[in-house]
Amino acid sequence: MGTTGPVVIGLDNGGTSNNATVLDGAGRFLVDRMVETPSLVREGPDVAVAALVRATDNILQLTGVARDRVLAVGLDTPGPASADGVISRAGSTNFAHEAWRGYDFRGALEERLGLPVVYNNDGNAAALYAHHVYFGADAPAMSSVSAIIGTGLGGGVIERGHVVRGAAGMAGELGHITIPTDGLLRGGQPMPDCNCGLSGDAESFASLTGIEKNLLPYWLDQFPGHDLTGAPMGKAAKLVRGLGEAGDPLALKIFEQQAIALGRLFTIAANFTDPSAYFIGGGVVEAAPRFREWFLDTVRAHTMLREEQRPVTSFSLVPDLDMAGARGAALAAMETLTSA
Repeated sequence: MGTTGPVVIGLDNGGTSNNATVLDGAGRFLVDRMVETPSLVREGPDVAVAALVRATDNILQLTGVARDRVLAVGLDTPGPASADGVISRAGSTNFAHEAWRGYDFRGALEERLGLPVVYNNDGNAAALYAHHVYFGADAPAMSSVSAIIGTGLGGGVIERGHVVRGAAGMAGELGHITIPTDGLLRGGQPMPDCNCGLSGDAESFASLTGIEKNLLPYWLDQFPGHDLTGAPMGKAAKLVRGLGEAGDPLALKIFEQQAIALGRLFTIAANFTDPSAYFIGGGVVEAAPRFREWFLDTVRAHTMLREEQRPVTSFSLVPDLDMAGARGAALAAMETLTSA
């Protein structure tokens, strides 16, 4: 597959793999699947940047695109990082190697490629893709908020088609917004803690880590003799979604709490940004249709909207989540070129 027009590349950098895509000037993605290569981030910045260069060369070869057609590259990574792609000096789960602290990831890749590189965190990139897919040609006029459930709770805020990054690049960190817990916590349930040091934030409920550390230990006490009793907590937490799909009462209690927590998070968004749409991504998107619709309906039921907001607001799931990061990164790069 070749193209003679200008293109941008999208690179989604993860803990184990880089996923790459190519977007042409007509808004078409030239690959319809994940194209992964090893990310090697655990081996430090020099090795990881070289791996992204290889991912770039690989996707160009696969799509038959000449390198001189590439105008820019979009890069997304997990955080925390600055708005310009400098990894936090406090460290990061994905970037544990000491050399990553304070490392200018975007700038280093730009120097190696000899091309402009546009940076977003992975939550923002996925949020931008969801926004564009859902609204299509109307995307530049609309706003949205996305919450993406994984090991943590990522997210993104889109206003008139553009990512809201904030002064330090920390906008859209929805997981670390403290939510009201009255009526959310059950009798005797302790206030959940987050790895960020906060208690009762959205991520402490709605994340795999939240299940492992906070929700599952409590609910196992409420269901004596459950099949997960005695299993290593990390392994048990990963089994909860499958049990929820099968209708297991304990698992459904956990996911109900997560959905209510997200509803309360979106209620804050409704009063702060008043978006046109709310998107949910993560493992729940990959679940059985009946389960994910129940989850989405529960989130919707616990998002308190004003009478004026209800008819102009929608709820949906982030599509193509495995490709959303790379595609959103490419969209951000193309938008940057267009606006310039």
